[in-house]
Amino acid sequence: MCANLTNQSQYDAIIIGAGACGLMCAVQAGFLGKRTLVVDKNNRPGAKILISGGGRCNYTNLHTTEQQFVSINPHFCKSALSQWTVDDTISFFETYGISGQEKTLGQLFPESNKARDIVEVFTQLCHELDQSMWLNTEVSTVELLNDGQFKIRMSRDGKLVEATFPNVVIASGGLPVHKLGATDFGLKTAKNFGLNIVKPAPALVPLTITGKDQAWYEQLSGSSIFCRVSNENISFEENILFTHWGLSGPAVLQISTYWRAGQEINLDLLPGQNIVQLIQQEKQVNPKKTLLNLLAGLYTRKFAEALNGRLPVHKNLASLSKADIEVIEQSIHHFIVKPAGDKGYDKAEVMRGGVDTAELSSKTLEAKKIKGLFFGGECVDVTGWLGGYNFQWAWACGFVIAQNL
Repeated sequence: MCANLTNQSQYDAIIIGAGACGLMCAVQAGFLGKRTLVVDKNNRPGAKILISGGGRCNYTNLHTTEQQFVSINPHFCKSALSQWTVDDTISFFETYGISGQEKTLGQLFPESNKARDIVEVFTQLCHELDQSMWLNTEVSTVELLNDGQFKIRMSRDGKLVEATFPNVVIASGGLPVHKLGATDFGLKTAKNFGLNIVKPAPALVPLTITGKDQAWYEQLSGSSIFCRVSNENISFEENILFTHWGLSGPAVLQISTYWRAGQEINLDLLPGQNIVQLIQQEKQVNPKKTLLNLLAGLYTRKFAEALNGRLPVHKNLASLSKADIEVIEQSIHHFIVKPAGDKGYDKAEVMRGGVDTAELSSKTLEAKKIKGLFFGGECVDVTGWLGGYNFQWAWACGFVIAQNL
């Protein structure tokens, strides 16, 4: 038995997903006098917003350009990001009582450091603008009818409901994180409509080390070092974190979006300095100083001691040979890591890949083949760097779609 949604003709769209993109879309549609029904399988809206940034929500980045996004079409995101800018995001939240404070690298957090304040802006506005929201609601199918309407089948509190809508917004996110209700709904829906999918994979995710090197990483678990992490195409200078299963920390999460199985990454453990020059300078004033003590002044002693076996740490500086110096230089500035894999979707910040941007209008985010079907946010093949970029993309998507419902 299926119950029909009463007064369904009053809605201009159904928005599937009450995350950043979906909530912004509902509010912006409300500003334009349009009515939407937002549905989400969770029992509260903004589940992923609430846990982002350790519960503080890094809601945008002051340095946002298309350069911080990964996609098969790197130009696709330009239109949305120009229609809804970082200044628009800042002004929007300031209007509703949230002032931002800049942390490192342009990251903006609410001054309250409370992600729930971000969510409350949207829930309050949805209420004031008469936008409906159904939680504990899971959509099973989206079907295009002959008259151009979409039939939606969903389960709400255990009851089956059918309804038709003129527009459908897929803002259901990506595959991370399962415990927050993440599913492949957006990708499956796109496939069902014949849209191409760029193969998805975890992104902004810790990397694992196995085999003979694993024990070395385990002994350093908890150690954090500022370094430059790079591959052939890009580099990031931030902290890395050694763990019992490999590497994490901001720089590693950043490079993971560009990493592919079987590839190596390079760690410069002393960016901006030259270890050979430091050795030569120190040797002039303290030739009997051991390499261990020199390294302990540059890093933690725990890390310096862990380099025993890789480097002649117990030699004094005066006795280091040319070959020793070459090994030290290589190990400090060109430390090669070959990850075995990554920690998967449940430890990933976002998903890379998704609905192929070639299938969507960059100006409206509407599917080119299916009028009235829109995709936004994480389920699209646009993946931002760590640091608020993915939220800026989501807000922009929500705004753009709302203008075109």
